[in-house]
Amino acid sequence: NGSDPRRAGNEIREAIAALSARYDGITLIANSVGAYFSMIAGIDGMIGRAFFISPVVDMERLVCGMMERAGVTEARLRTEGVIETDFGEDLSWEYLCFVREHPVRWTVPTEILYGGKDFLTSLDTVTAFAREHRAGLTVMENGEHWFHTKEQMRFLDAWLAEKIGVSSQINP
Repeated sequence: NGSDPRRAGNEIREAIAALSARYDGITLIANSVGAYFSMIAGIDGMIGRAFFISPVVDMERLVCGMMERAGVTEARLRTEGVIETDFGEDLSWEYLCFVREHPVRWTVPTEILYGGKDFLTSLDTVTAFAREHRAGLTVMENGEHWFHTKEQMRFLDAWLAEKIGVSSQINP
């Protein structure tokens, strides 16, 4: 299951370790839950810098928000273990416990691109994360959680080129 943080963390750590053996420096580019899984994978020492696009930076808040949306209490989740929701995401007591027991500890210099219309992570949440982790934060007001329109992709390309320090020759 790709949403298992232990498995994802192990896979990410193994991939980064293999890359570390071949390259002098590694830059991580991750988006959404991939950023979260990367931050809990224990790879800080192997990454030179990171670029996050619409990152999930507070998984506990996200899960608790999904519980609220589904009308599920913590007591019920603890009792039932796994609860299916109407919006297609299963809620899991084991997952929530894992998230709480493995807080994000991230020391890599990071730049974040956030969409002002992100439906998963609030601007307050990503701003607090950026401040706490001394990360740069760029907000595209018309951006969404999934950058996918031509305008959004142009913005993302230009943002990444600027942050990496290369000239951007973006095609219209």
